[in-house]
Amino acid sequence: MDQATPHLSTQSAGKAPIGFVEFVALTAALMALTALGIDSMLPALPAIGASLAVDSANHRQFVITAFLIGFACAQLAYGPLSDRYGRRPVLAIALLAYVATCAAAAISGSFALLLAARAAMGASAAGARVITVAIVRDCFNGRAMARVMSLAMIVFMAAPIIAPAFGSAILLVGSWRLIFWGVGGAGAAALLWFWLRLPETLSTEARQPLNPGRIAADCLLVLRDRHAVGYTLASAAMSGALFGFVGSIQQVMTDVFHAPHLLIPVFGSVASTMAVGALINSRIVMRYGMRPISHTALAAMIAIAGIHLAVTLAGIETIWSFTALQALMMGCFGLVGANFSAMAMERMGAIAGTASSLQGFVTTFLGAVIGAVIGQQFDGTTVPLYAGFLLMGGLAMIVVAITERGRLFRPS
Repeated sequence: MDQATPHLSTQSAGKAPIGFVEFVALTAALMALTALGIDSMLPALPAIGASLAVDSANHRQFVITAFLIGFACAQLAYGPLSDRYGRRPVLAIALLAYVATCAAAAISGSFALLLAARAAMGASAAGARVITVAIVRDCFNGRAMARVMSLAMIVFMAAPIIAPAFGSAILLVGSWRLIFWGVGGAGAAALLWFWLRLPETLSTEARQPLNPGRIAADCLLVLRDRHAVGYTLASAAMSGALFGFVGSIQQVMTDVFHAPHLLIPVFGSVASTMAVGALINSRIVMRYGMRPISHTALAAMIAIAGIHLAVTLAGIETIWSFTALQALMMGCFGLVGANFSAMAMERMGAIAGTASSLQGFVTTFLGAVIGAVIGQQFDGTTVPLYAGFLLMGGLAMIVVAITERGRLFRPS
């Protein structure tokens, strides 16, 4: 269970195929299409509900959930396809589909059609996520990969800050449908940049045959690796708490604090600390290692979630305490996410595409289900949200402790 098959660690590149700064920026832009597709919708949920006759405020969260479910399931296909045909053609098709499904969402005439378009949009965005991680793994390994992912996360985290403001600005001048046209335009720009600048990162001799037996064998290699499984499940628990927050934040600002006009600055302030966490991680991970940093940050996140739940139950929560404590917790997320991802992929070099697909599916699907359950418990208070954070953080810590056989905080 602990030992990966030997050939998994033999492919360990250490150089970007284009300039390092541009490589990180492009990686971040491709990953940000997912955040843009989700977070730009947050200010528009009431308008979508009113336009498409969605009576329950909790049901509007399905606009987010449908995207995440499509995103999760489609990841299973992209990895094997990119391992067989290369990263460039598969990613290009996914980005073209992203643009097309944005257009489909923009012209949807019913809530059911919108949800179908959102699921297809998420399925398209999955290609950017899976193949981008595989590209980074093609070029970097271990702490170097964690550093690249952290640097990309700094740029990537601009999306949750900018996207709600982008959606809100469009609502000032037009319909919520215009948001989808704008997101589609961003997808087209990312496609052009990628196609013109990034060469193929998977060599011809490293490509894998596309057959069920090979895919099943590669999946078994992932499932046999203790760290790949453990850190993927821990990431799923963390993602569930995060998705619960994203799905609930619009209602929290409206129904709990009666300040819907503060959604953008509060959400932006909270998201920005994730970027700060990622920046700090990129500066210190090469020196201190992924495990001490991520394990310490996870413990801190659990402690902060407990404090926040206690504040809420005591009835003394304000919008200021909410923002400050949530921001601290998201800063911990920034120190955890890239490291968990890199540790899950550390010994998956020879099957990076398939491994990224399987891990992405598990993380996002379980995270989406957990996030939907947390979001649907919204009762006009933040108690369900922070009970979810505390429970999922504790579960992630238990999984990590089992994965590391109790040896937490040790150097890599």
